Amino acid sequence: MFDIQRVELDWAGKKLTLETGRVARQADGAVLATYGETTVLATVVAAKEPKPGIDFMPLTVNYQEKAYAAGRIPGGYFKREGRPSERETLISRLIDRPIRPLFVDGWRCDTQVIITVLSHDLENDPDIVSMVAASAALTLSGVPFMGPVGAARVAYIGGEYKVNPTSAEMEGSDLDLVVAGTADAVLMVESEAKELPEDVMLGAVMHGHAHFQPVIDAIIRLAEKAAKEPRNLEAADVSDVEKAVLEIAEADLRAAYQIVEKQDRYAAVDAAKAKVMAALCPEEGEARFEAEKVKAVFKEVQAKIVRWNILDTGTRIDGRDVTTVRQIVAQAGFLPRAHGSALFTRGETQALVVATLGTGDDEQFIDSLEGTYKETFLLHYNFPPYSVGETGRIGSPGRREIGHGKLAWRAIHPMLPPHHEFPYTIRVVSEITESNGSSSMATVCGASLSLMDAGVPLRRPVAGIAMGLILEGERYAVLSDILGDEDHLGDMDFKVAGTDQGVTALQMDIKIAGITEEIMRVALDQAKAGRMHILGEMGKALSGARAELGQYAPRIETIKIPQDKIREVIGSGGKVIREIVEKTGAKVDISDDGTVKVASSDLKSITAAINWIKGIAAEPEVGVIYEGTVVKTTDFGAFVNFFGSRDGLVHISQLAPQRVQKVTDVVKEGQKVKVKLLGFDERGKVRLSMKVVDQETGEDLEAKGKSDAETAAE
Repeated sequence: MFDIQRVELDWAGKKLTLETGRVARQADGAVLATYGETTVLATVVAAKEPKPGIDFMPLTVNYQEKAYAAGRIPGGYFKREGRPSERETLISRLIDRPIRPLFVDGWRCDTQVIITVLSHDLENDPDIVSMVAASAALTLSGVPFMGPVGAARVAYIGGEYKVNPTSAEMEGSDLDLVVAGTADAVLMVESEAKELPEDVMLGAVMHGHAHFQPVIDAIIRLAEKAAKEPRNLEAADVSDVEKAVLEIAEADLRAAYQIVEKQDRYAAVDAAKAKVMAALCPEEGEARFEAEKVKAVFKEVQAKIVRWNILDTGTRIDGRDVTTVRQIVAQAGFLPRAHGSALFTRGETQALVVATLGTGDDEQFIDSLEGTYKETFLLHYNFPPYSVGETGRIGSPGRREIGHGKLAWRAIHPMLPPHHEFPYTIRVVSEITESNGSSSMATVCGASLSLMDAGVPLRRPVAGIAMGLILEGERYAVLSDILGDEDHLGDMDFKVAGTDQGVTALQMDIKIAGITEEIMRVALDQAKAGRMHILGEMGKALSGARAELGQYAPRIETIKIPQDKIREVIGSGGKVIREIVEKTGAKVDISDDGTVKVASSDLKSITAAINWIKGIAAEPEVGVIYEGTVVKTTDFGAFVNFFGSRDGLVHISQLAPQRVQKVTDVVKEGQKVKVKLLGFDERGKVRLSMKVVDQETGEDLEAKGKSDAETAAE
């Protein structure tokens, strides 16, 4: 019934198994991949016929995590998996980016890759296994895929590289880098680092590339046993169309790509396209070529003209050379009521970035396969259509927004102060108000400025720059601070973020079959120079965190109380803590370890709440005078509540210097008094002496009570 084919190998100290023929046999390609005890199923299905009327490769990648994989039941009301989580979206992008460039040009059949996590051992992250499984399924499927692709995670622990570390090992790593590529070249890099130098980052990329080669060999061995016959895809000869387009529009396009202003340039390009369509595909009369074919070729001609100009002259669309960064204007404190804000403008790219400080109530709960945890740093990126002069739908964030936001999050995250030192929930929102290249890196710069404007003590400012590549045979040019046109007409989008001390985030996407170590080294060195320039321009607006939090930001003070006092501070059913919050106006958050965070924008409220809590949780000190209230009188003395919920006895002999006959002659229930803690009796009960206080004026009415020595003398 089953024709099972399998390959196994030892990879970075653990067994990797790739199997096909048992599960999902109706898919074009299906691979069950197991690494340790983490198992994923990757399937590939491609439509039989091309999708008409499109000029792009219709690929969809869906990565999905099932709660049962970790022995959990999903949270929420419905108790089942719903819309993709942010993590699922990010890993879908992670898988998509290295495989997309390897489909043969001209492939127009709808293609869907679905990766499902079936088992998770809570040690080996499913993302790497999923990338390998997807690559293997594509290689078996018969679609025109020029793989296989390998992938690996690289950590940097104690000055040594570690391939595919466990989750526990990652806690001590200065680097979290994922690299993917073919046998010959690197295709994709995604990383977060703790200010590592460029040579360490490049070394990690090449280390990962070298160590996933056995995986590529294993996929090839599996394909030799089980791959389907490849589908035929003959590349159409469009040389005659290209010649005709160049004859009509080459001069117009060269002139258009010398226009610096984006909208004017687009208008000139559209005019050239209209001229070509009118000549080759007139509305009246016979067309020389199919309209869709002419449009596709015109797009290719655009790319060639831009690329030729850069390689031949070293001059880019806006007149810059390959290393110059566009003009930068940075402004901190842009919004009057925000906790922190910045407007960062670089050329025709602009980000309005706002930082908001919150308390423990604002922490985000994340429900993952590893369990539920809290996130205290949030970074959200928005890309409204007006930023590129277009109309469009406004809705929930798409994959691009989530991916760009996470990249900026990785860049900033290593520079944040530890949460125990700065106990705020931090949310940063980047509104892209103009876009012409690398809005994610503008977000990094704006986020750094807005956080410092809010008074967040970043270790150092962070800046980012996007690098591009034009590669034709042996000739290439690496471009600093790329424009939007240079991004989609070029071969690489290489984003590098960091401080003046090192790299904090790196992301690379390639549209060709890969790049070499030499090109990556040039790009990293050029990016470092650009980053230093950008940091200098940012420093003109703000070079470090403001000494004080913003006027409207909440203040948080932290104190520690004994764990056995937590119940007393909270009170029965939360009665005490609710009273503290209602009467002081401060927010109070108590952790299981006794850490108490008190937050308010009013310092008086914080002080009142802290004093109240200390009054409940602290231990009274012998010899110290406290204010209290008489709660009960008896024949032998008065009971006084003097320390939050603490009661103590003032014996009748300690009520006044002279002997009294009746307790109520001196004090009444409800009267305010001052008491001095004398000590504790043999049963541990509190013994007090008393000063009686006038309830209206607070003035002492009686002299201090007798000391123990005086009592003993009598």
